[in-house]
Amino acid sequence: MDDKRRQILDQALALVDERGLAAMSMRAVAERVGLTSMALYPYVGGKDALLDGLVDLLHLELGAAFGDDLASIGWRQRLCALGRAVRSLARAHPSAFPLLLNRSAAGPSAAWLTGALQGVLSDAGVPGPDVPRIARMICAFLLGYTTGEVTGGLPGSTPEMLEGAAEFDADLEDLVRLVENSAAPATVQESAITLGGE
Repeated sequence: MDDKRRQILDQALALVDERGLAAMSMRAVAERVGLTSMALYPYVGGKDALLDGLVDLLHLELGAAFGDDLASIGWRQRLCALGRAVRSLARAHPSAFPLLLNRSAAGPSAAWLTGALQGVLSDAGVPGPDVPRIARMICAFLLGYTTGEVTGGLPGSTPEMLEGAAEFDADLEDLVRLVENSAAPATVQESAITLGGE
């Protein structure tokens, strides 16, 4: 990402963090970086493109928080770590985070979350044709839960329940069981083939 573009997006995100999404305008962002509104356009396009840039920036931040050194971590731990990284990102940027759920991801890093989930599911032994569907379902849960949590729109929740991580961790364990069950038919079938061949 170009340095000037990154500086503009960082300032736009800081503005949203401080004053909310409604306060973000091309003029407000331009003032923060010492440019005119028109001078932003070559770097970030119009307001819609700027919002897409924020989605891209959030995905980059999520990828950086999750890390790259995962070779020694089993798929269960990776799935839970990914869920916790999504929740941490939501809490760090509660006003901007709903963009991940409400805007289509268009930037170069937008496929990061889906790719990470697909890697976890493949390593868990989920049959290939089922991986995209289950990845979408888990992605929808993670983004939906955490968006509802930071906006106060999570049905059946109380502030006390949302403050701690116990409820979310219990849901992550449910996701682990879902993945185990999705991989189980393939495991059972492989066992039957092995036994039948002996």
